[in-house]
Amino acid sequence: MADEYLRMDLKRNVLDYLSATAARTPDRTALIDGDARWSFAQLNDAARAAASAILDRTHPNGFVGVLCDRQAIGVTGMLAALWAGCCYVPLDVKMPEARMRAILEQVRPDVILYAGRDEAAAQRVADFAPAVCIEEAVKCQADDAALCLRRAAVLDVDPAYVIFTSGSTGTPKGIPITHRGLIDFTDWLVGSCRLDADTVLGCQAPLFFDTSLKNLMPCFAVGATVHLLPQKFFSFPLLCMRYLNEHKINTLIWSTAAFHLIANSGALEREPPLYVRTVAVGGEALMAPQLNRWRRVLPEASFYNHYGPTETAVDCIWCPIDRDFRDDEPIPIGRACVNMQVLLLDAEGREVPWGETGEICIRGGGLSPGYLGDPEKTAAAFVQNPLETRFPDRIYRTGDLARYNDRGELMFLGRRDAQIKHMGYRIELGEVETAICAVPGVEAAACLFDAEADAIVCFCQTQLGADELTKAAKERLPKYMTPNIWRSADRLPRNANGKLDRAALKRRYFA
Repeated sequence: MADEYLRMDLKRNVLDYLSATAARTPDRTALIDGDARWSFAQLNDAARAAASAILDRTHPNGFVGVLCDRQAIGVTGMLAALWAGCCYVPLDVKMPEARMRAILEQVRPDVILYAGRDEAAAQRVADFAPAVCIEEAVKCQADDAALCLRRAAVLDVDPAYVIFTSGSTGTPKGIPITHRGLIDFTDWLVGSCRLDADTVLGCQAPLFFDTSLKNLMPCFAVGATVHLLPQKFFSFPLLCMRYLNEHKINTLIWSTAAFHLIANSGALEREPPLYVRTVAVGGEALMAPQLNRWRRVLPEASFYNHYGPTETAVDCIWCPIDRDFRDDEPIPIGRACVNMQVLLLDAEGREVPWGETGEICIRGGGLSPGYLGDPEKTAAAFVQNPLETRFPDRIYRTGDLARYNDRGELMFLGRRDAQIKHMGYRIELGEVETAICAVPGVEAAACLFDAEADAIVCFCQTQLGADELTKAAKERLPKYMTPNIWRSADRLPRNANGKLDRAALKRRYFA
């Protein structure tokens, strides 16, 4: 059976990419982590050895927790879980212990893999499962026959990983993504961004954030090289730009927050990244002023805007930036990725007329099966497609609002719960934020609505005063959309994934 499986030329496991590349170019550099370089053969062999070390403690499609940050050894742990026929659950070493325990309570992993430097964190939660040091596990002799049998038992509809996000009730939500979803996404990403073996990526995201897979999966698929950029680079952007030039990094697939941060820092102009030819961002709304700063410095580079909730295999909508935008223009999120489809529906599940606002609903191979261990929440968000009555057809209701522009591109308008009624008008707070972010001197902005005071509140990362902001806003917005209350801050709060923490802003304001 194992030999028959190996002869099949069909990708049904994300490891198929790494296996093929390691066989084709074993000595080519896959990962660079500080001074350490990992070839494809070294990475694959280490993962197989570590998988063999945990085989007797795991079962097919079991869960393996992987304590990781931005280390190559963490990537080895993720791959080891997959080689063992399991699903990996990336865990942020720095997350509060109470949250980590809440996640492990839901997952009940067979094993927790950890990097040696994180032993203390692993031992604090070792009551859930045996804690195994990855550096020790890689010393094991790989059991080829057993590994092949485990891998053959995994179907493409089985989960490859589970990422946890914040739940509205305070309990983290576990979102599994299948091998098939990640395979479809990888093939689309490699083709749409024209990635190949000459691609050198600078990975900004930590491994517990799915943006890291937009760097790692092309690495495995086409033999690209990935530099794992340390977090300090985004506190000292000039260091980041110098590193990109020193190592001739030509592709950046980053979170929008990191992209904006570098644009606002002034480091782009002082130390332009001379070799970068491809930039793709996603995670939150892309703002034109920051995009334009990058494009002025890199006029020959290709830029892409990506959109995707965690409930899909990383991204499901994309937009090549193929024209100029004014600083006060919103940036489209574009069209559906391959094997994905977007429906814009109203509250009753009807498709909205062209050009009108509707909720983004997603269908296709990249959808998550649902929320881990929570059938009630799954049934509320993953619903039958109301436009299809002949057979079961699941869609995911994102809660995000959008409309199509005249070019047939989706324009993201914000969250459904951020649509307000103020002074008799329906307002998308995302449109207000776009206008405020175009004001010179404003690095970031986030709006909320105080219903009791009937006031739009705008938090700004800026040194401008309220009078200056009001004057600038009135030049860009109608009176009924102009914020009534301004709050300035040196930096707006961000969550662990680098996204704007709107819940923290609400707590700060209403407290």
